[in-house]
Amino acid sequence: MHDPASDPNGSEQHDEPTLRLDDALKLAGLAATGGQAKHRIQAGDVTVNGVVETRRKRRLRQGDVVGIDGETFDIDLEADALDDDA
Repeated sequence: MHDPASDPNGSEQHDEPTLRLDDALKLAGLAATGGQAKHRIQAGDVTVNGVVETRRKRRLRQGDVVGIDGETFDIDLEADALDDDA
């Protein structure tokens, strides 16, 4: 039987925070617009945890590693990292 909690697509509801891949590229300054992020992802320019990812709505979770243009960055969705007052 399929375990929805282990679904990398993020299609099931989870209690943990997530971030869409296209939004992560915009937040990191690696795409100026959603359209640019979509193009880069669908062209196969982006990896998640070392695997090429072509789904722009892929849900990223704490600790995922995104790669693009030879650079990588870790996804940090902890409350402290998201707090503007920190």
